Amino acid sequence: MGGKPLAGAKKGFPRWTRREFIAHLGAYGAVFPLFGMVGGKASSRQQLTEASPEAPYKLTLYDESLLDEYEQACCLYFWEQGNPNTGLVKDRSTPSEFDDYTIASIAATGFGLTALCIADKRGFIPKGAVVDRVGATLKFLAREMYNQRGFFYHFVDINTGERAFDCEVSSIDTGLLLCGVLMCKQYFADAQIRSLATEIFDRADWLWMLDRGRTLSHGWTPEHGFLPYRWNTYCELMLIYLLGIGSHTHAIPANTWDAWWRPIFEYRGLRYIGSYAPLFVHQYSHAWFDFREKRDRYANYFDNSVLATKAHRLFCMSLHNRFPDFSDSLWGVTASDSVDGYTWWGGPPPVGTIDGTLVPCAPAGSLPFLPRETLLVLHTMRRRFGKKLWKRYAFQDAFNPLKDWYNLEVVGINTGIGVLMAENLRSGFVWETFMKNPEAQAGMALTGFHPEQQPSEPQSNPGPLAAELR
Repeated sequence: MGGKPLAGAKKGFPRWTRREFIAHLGAYGAVFPLFGMVGGKASSRQQLTEASPEAPYKLTLYDESLLDEYEQACCLYFWEQGNPNTGLVKDRSTPSEFDDYTIASIAATGFGLTALCIADKRGFIPKGAVVDRVGATLKFLAREMYNQRGFFYHFVDINTGERAFDCEVSSIDTGLLLCGVLMCKQYFADAQIRSLATEIFDRADWLWMLDRGRTLSHGWTPEHGFLPYRWNTYCELMLIYLLGIGSHTHAIPANTWDAWWRPIFEYRGLRYIGSYAPLFVHQYSHAWFDFREKRDRYANYFDNSVLATKAHRLFCMSLHNRFPDFSDSLWGVTASDSVDGYTWWGGPPPVGTIDGTLVPCAPAGSLPFLPRETLLVLHTMRRRFGKKLWKRYAFQDAFNPLKDWYNLEVVGINTGIGVLMAENLRSGFVWETFMKNPEAQAGMALTGFHPEQQPSEPQSNPGPLAAELR
């Protein structure tokens, strides 16, 4: 996620930045909000059936064994690839305890702080060591690392925290970091951790990040000021609005929740709020915020992600003639590495030049939404591709069976979404712990979330983007 190519990306590979991608596709989607529709509009009865399984899936011992190995290996990534002095976590790494990468991302660090809570809960790492690492991380973030009004640079040097790639001070990546900070605040009964976490969160000036607009800016640079892009169309943005609205010190108005656009997509009888972007946009906010059995005036966003994941699964299966490996037991494409470098791809509708590459974190990040279907994929990947795909930190970032290509690296944020959602499926631990934060509770209360009495259709809203294009 972000405005610069990730470390390790191949030079010359054509790509838009994260900001440009959203700007182009957001404008296109405002004109054709149902682009990519296949089949007719689903009836309310069809949608309720699709969004609400008849009975919860019960994990088998086979499932538990896989998920336990998966979580332990993912947590090892955040332990070994985090600097013990700064706590910053590498943006990417080889599956080895030792490599020469020096670029960290604050988003990976936020996932890593949460993964350390999981590692402590599960006993993967000795408790005293985890507490020391978390304390060192929060102390560095609070007292030593540069921030602009409480927001951090997207990519930084892992040893010093200095800015890398001339990148932006990022609102979304800071939000992912702050979710990890608040997770640690609630989980650890340590006065210093709680004090530092409060200091870091309360410093974030969300009003400043609005930049006098109705929606949050993507970020800021010292050279050019605020970026020209805004978080104005449904995607992973929910977490930054809820954090900003729930802030006790620099809160943004609650009506900013209504200012971003929620376009309705349809695919093979499934109707849901969506975005022209990879599957992770339906996952990231759900890693910490618990949207189960709740809705605002527009949707039950948990059920919405169930539908989006079902649509993605059907989309991948529709590509079977092009990519014979794609099937009901082998699917999943989201932003990832490829044979040509880091890229954005997914669907429906098709985004990017899909070439048969599969991305394990796509099904892993949707584990709570479709347990049966996603676990089948993870079991298949582990069993069929074995040591080519599964290494020190569990699954490599991506692979292409047709080209016999297996990525040599692991990407921190992709590893992070998988381990958090695996634990949420197993125990709800991240949801239950994070939602104890008053800031999270305030954000959801002020935006009108309430228990859902009866499932209903998702509702669109025009948002400022659509108004600007008319």
